[in-house]
Amino acid sequence: MPKRKIVVAITGASGAVYAQLLLQKLQQLRAQISEVAIVMSDNAKQVWQFELDNSDYDKLPYKIYPKNDFMAPFASGSARFDTMVVIPCSMGTLGRIASGTSDDLIARAADVILKERRKLILVARDTPLNLIHIRNMATITEAGGIICPAVPSFYSKPESIEDVAMTVVHRVIDLIGLENESYRWSE
Repeated sequence: MPKRKIVVAITGASGAVYAQLLLQKLQQLRAQISEVAIVMSDNAKQVWQFELDNSDYDKLPYKIYPKNDFMAPFASGSARFDTMVVIPCSMGTLGRIASGTSDDLIARAADVILKERRKLILVARDTPLNLIHIRNMATITEAGGIICPAVPSFYSKPESIEDVAMTVVHRVIDLIGLENESYRWSE
């Protein structure tokens, strides 16, 4: 299996713990990955600091690209990033992706992933949903993207907030196509 090239985009939706845990998990699975690139919105940095009481995203072994850096490699299909995960994904970002509005690097990279018929995973983090959200999700799904709501499972009997959030992250890891040890139903 070829090593994966993954873009992780982090928006300002609540749920920074999902992004933190995914990035930690990708470090553990690095033998299956050739590159991870990160892009964060300004709001994402603020939410991360507020919800997690740190700015540890600066300590990750991955390059973080500014949200308006249209020279980032994954702003072009020729860079051959095969997967993009937007985690957590705000409804505003989801709407911009659905409409093809490439007004920042997150929306541009998602547009590239879709046009190249590669894997786009949006970990939507909002509730309740209005009809606009649902239609935008349908548009992305019809274009080949995957909507993976940040809805945890409880089969594994999680004991902490991190354990609960990890049930979503494990699902994302499965969707990316990485081999991973995690709880499986009926095990």
